[in-house]
Amino acid sequence: MKAVRFHEYGGIEALRVEEVRRPTPGPGQLLVKVHAAAIQPGEVMIRRGARHGRWPATFPSGQGSDLAGVVTEAGPQVRGFAVGDEVLGFTHNRASHAEFVVVEDVNLTLRPEGLSWEVAGSLYVAGTTAYATVFAVDPGPDDTVVVSGAAGGVGSLAVQLARRRGATVIGLASRANHAWLQDHGVVPVEYGDGVAERIQQASGGRVDAFIDTFGDGYVELAVTLGVRPERINTIRDWEAAARVGARTYGEGAAACAVVVGELARLAARGELEVPIARVYPLDRVRDAFRELEQGHTHGKIVLRPW
Repeated sequence: MKAVRFHEYGGIEALRVEEVRRPTPGPGQLLVKVHAAAIQPGEVMIRRGARHGRWPATFPSGQGSDLAGVVTEAGPQVRGFAVGDEVLGFTHNRASHAEFVVVEDVNLTLRPEGLSWEVAGSLYVAGTTAYATVFAVDPGPDDTVVVSGAAGGVGSLAVQLARRRGATVIGLASRANHAWLQDHGVVPVEYGDGVAERIQQASGGRVDAFIDTFGDGYVELAVTLGVRPERINTIRDWEAAARVGARTYGEGAAACAVVVGELARLAARGELEVPIARVYPLDRVRDAFRELEQGHTHGKIVLRPW
């Protein structure tokens, strides 16, 4: 089978699509034929070695956490699934950027009717991270929440989940994404020089919570805007969070099939939009990451092995 590998830390050129042996499921595991698997900014940092202290790679390393596909083989003691089931979920083994992947049964949920493969294969990392960030700042109907990177993979879901709680949401994004934000009940504000003043104007001078999906000084900005540290959450700037006492809830805080299943059902009913920026075949994995690393993608980029 084909699978993405890198044999050393490096840039996009380190990525290869190689022929590897198809894995065999063990107890409590399923072999899934992958139909869609999203790519993540965190995978860029891991491949470059920038997160070696936190998430070291062993070589050759695979890639990929998100996945959606069809069960083709079940190991012993599997519960709740059978060959032929359409599923979505995740692996912690950096292995879903491939034609087949072995997955623990507890990390999967059934694909709801009407949910596209692309969306199903994009829900784990972005969805559970967005879920955790919103949980961390606990917005309610009387709150105004600012979300940085509001049109990105995590931010585009976080703004919707915060709006579902009744909060007023201000989304920081480029002007090209303002119409999408407005269509989802979000107040758009352009990032860049003068953003603090624009946020103050849009919020009427009161910001209650801040969700940072981008880094680059937004934790400090939230403090400047008067947000209490316990209502600031960042998924990118852990050093700043440690300095001010902000939270760092991310994917790990909501990493379970129950949350993925809840998000999948919302998406299938049309109550949560998961924007798909582009779909690439597995053989063009370098092109997919080249687009991702430009940093201006609205929504998710997905690999399709089939």
